[in-house]
Amino acid sequence: MCRRHHPPCREPRPEPESRYQPPQIVVLRKILIIINRKAGTDREKRLGEAIRRHLPAGEFAVETTYLQYLGHGADLARDAVRRGVDTVVAVGGDGSINEIAQGLLGSRTALAIVPLGSGNGLARALKIPLDAGLALEVVANGEKRPMDAGFANEHLFLSNAGVGFDALIADRFRHSKKRGLINYARLVIGGFYSYRPAAYSIRVDGQEQGRKAFLMTVANGNQFGYEFKLAPQASVFDGLLDVCLVPPLRFWDLLPLSIRSLRGSIQQSRYMEHFTGKEIEVSSDDLNCLQVDGDAVPLTNGKTVYFRIAQGALQVMVPAQ
Repeated sequence: MCRRHHPPCREPRPEPESRYQPPQIVVLRKILIIINRKAGTDREKRLGEAIRRHLPAGEFAVETTYLQYLGHGADLARDAVRRGVDTVVAVGGDGSINEIAQGLLGSRTALAIVPLGSGNGLARALKIPLDAGLALEVVANGEKRPMDAGFANEHLFLSNAGVGFDALIADRFRHSKKRGLINYARLVIGGFYSYRPAAYSIRVDGQEQGRKAFLMTVANGNQFGYEFKLAPQASVFDGLLDVCLVPPLRFWDLLPLSIRSLRGSIQQSRYMEHFTGKEIEVSSDDLNCLQVDGDAVPLTNGKTVYFRIAQGALQVMVPAQ
């Protein structure tokens, strides 16, 4: 019946496949690179080549700019946060890294480091290679971790802050035209004989004690630059500050103190008293200097400095585990 009175039954013809393919939207990771121009022309040229090699245009949207005035790094970093930049790369030493970090605190934008400074304390603490190319590999393939930030009278520090002999040397180093470990050592030796250790009143999480000290340093990380470690067990991820007290020294104690600091064994010696806490108050009639991350800053609270920790306040790029 079907064949006589009706046309042959056929299955529906399939619709032809559309050849239209919607365009794929590629979201490039936004990177802002902030360079301290003290790097030098030849070094800067090699850095540019390394950036193009490790952060290729097909994978990253890279913008490069330069520090131009004091505080410019913080301004650039805040603007990067507003623009949704994924990672801000600080190219320079601990001072410029600190300045840039000020604009990133509490945000989701990560800080990455290409260490081109003298001591490179924070880079060493975070296990970031001192070679620029390898450091850029961390920018490209590392992982983000929330690290702690320290404050000394509301001055940010990422590695350490101090009010003792280190603060005096930081102030003199700031006015010196020369950089590097040799010049730093020259300032240390020259300043040692005229320095008089101060008597401090120290309150750690509410417990008060008095000490006379040559160094009175509060550490967030374990590095002071050049591989010197006053707090070898300190970590920028543990939510604690480490108080490092070095008692009054004789000149010939400087060498064994330095050797133990380089080896990371100073805490097991007579050269160090060590405490940990989250809120620290230090006062002294002889308190005249304050350094944060190796840079001298003004005292803003008379003869007292308040130290505190802000746990996980800064996202940082570190080598992938």
